[in-house]
Amino acid sequence: MFFTYLRRELRRRRKAALVIALGLALGIGLVITVNSASAGMQVAQGKVLQSLYGLGTDMTVTKAAAAQGSTGATGRPKFNFGATTDSKEQSSDQVMVQGFESLPSTVVSQVAGQKGVDDAVGGLSLRVLKVSGQFDWGQVKQGQTTGGGRGGGGAQPPSEVQGGGAQFDVNNYSVYGVDVAKPALGPLTSSKITSGTSFTSAQSNTAVAVLDSSYAKENKLAVGGTLTIKAVKYKVIGIATADSGDSAANVYIPLTQAQTLAGAKDKVTTVYVKATDSQQIDGVKSAIQNNVPGTTVTTSADLASTVSGSLATASDLATNLGKWLSIAVLIAAFLVAGLLTSSAVSRRVREFGTLKALGWKSRRVTGQVMGEALVNGLIGGVLGIALGLGGAYLITAISPTLTASVASGGGGGGGFGGGPGRQAATKALDIALTAPVSLGTIGLSVGLAVAGGLIAGTFGGWRASRLRPADALRRVE
Repeated sequence: MFFTYLRRELRRRRKAALVIALGLALGIGLVITVNSASAGMQVAQGKVLQSLYGLGTDMTVTKAAAAQGSTGATGRPKFNFGATTDSKEQSSDQVMVQGFESLPSTVVSQVAGQKGVDDAVGGLSLRVLKVSGQFDWGQVKQGQTTGGGRGGGGAQPPSEVQGGGAQFDVNNYSVYGVDVAKPALGPLTSSKITSGTSFTSAQSNTAVAVLDSSYAKENKLAVGGTLTIKAVKYKVIGIATADSGDSAANVYIPLTQAQTLAGAKDKVTTVYVKATDSQQIDGVKSAIQNNVPGTTVTTSADLASTVSGSLATASDLATNLGKWLSIAVLIAAFLVAGLLTSSAVSRRVREFGTLKALGWKSRRVTGQVMGEALVNGLIGGVLGIALGLGGAYLITAISPTLTASVASGGGGGGGFGGGPGRQAATKALDIALTAPVSLGTIGLSVGLAVAGGLIAGTFGGWRASRLRPADALRRVE
């Protein structure tokens, strides 16, 4: 009887049911669109951080660089060239630890032993200044003697040096020492090997290198070639291409080799940390700060707050304006649905009064109204999901380009891994916005549809429960 009456009444009042359902659909569709856009912005933000600071890393441990002139600060680079009698090319390399103050390698195991840390790996950030060129000897040209008359000698002309000089080229690039025994952590994970191979654990102290694709192309280097750093010839075994944005360094070599080049035995500049549980990152950060003094711990959340540009502006709009707009529209939709349901009950006074006179209890009448409202809510949910999916698809199809800027690296130690091998700089990326719809969002929409139906049914049910058979008799003409 309940379902028969429900079906009949919904068919009779199709227009009213459709108006209620459309009101709910508008609010639900907006919620789906805003949530999907927010999820897309989080994905875009993740791409920015991933491209600059690597994959699989939850936080980094560094130490702020010492002030110039203080103990341990790196001095100015010095280049020494020997005397020569020919024009043979000479070169001199200066390898410097840069970006952060170096830490003892023991800090890596100390960090790895903290509660909540799944793994930790150290890395050494270097800057190489290579000056190469040649000195050319000038030619001494003797001037002609001028005549001085009979029996007298002419004045001796001054000598003149012609030609000669020096031409030198300065090559400045970044090198990063990676722990080849743990390839799943560190800055090299932000790139993928597109030619050759990556490091193996057996190459921990081998003169091999992986080059960034842009650097390799610029310097005409390929797999099988060699790169000389401080008289050491490194065989190029692989070419890596950044997934998006800039690579972490121009050249990657085994950590032990990097320490030897820089004269920084058993030293690292950055410790990359992976937590056992991504939900406990704040607790892990506190544990490291308390138990490993003198270090700076930076998480991806810290970096996310530094993202600026149109991505950050759009994210703020979606998070703040979009969220509150969705809430306001939902409240309005629920209230309108409730008022329309209550109004519909008022127009059915004769019907409900007659049913009560025939023996229907108030509970049964209320249940009937609640059932109708719940079906209207579910219809609104289906329409709302369709609207929301359409809005999300439209955003993805248009794919508006958002600009994101993040300060990477820096001597102050504020970067997430420092953008290894770089001085403080602002890196900008263009990200195409998408709007992925998750099952959680669909589930939320169904919940909102049910809630909207129940709220509308509560309004109408309360109104129906107050009707008396006498009200129906007064409506009889």
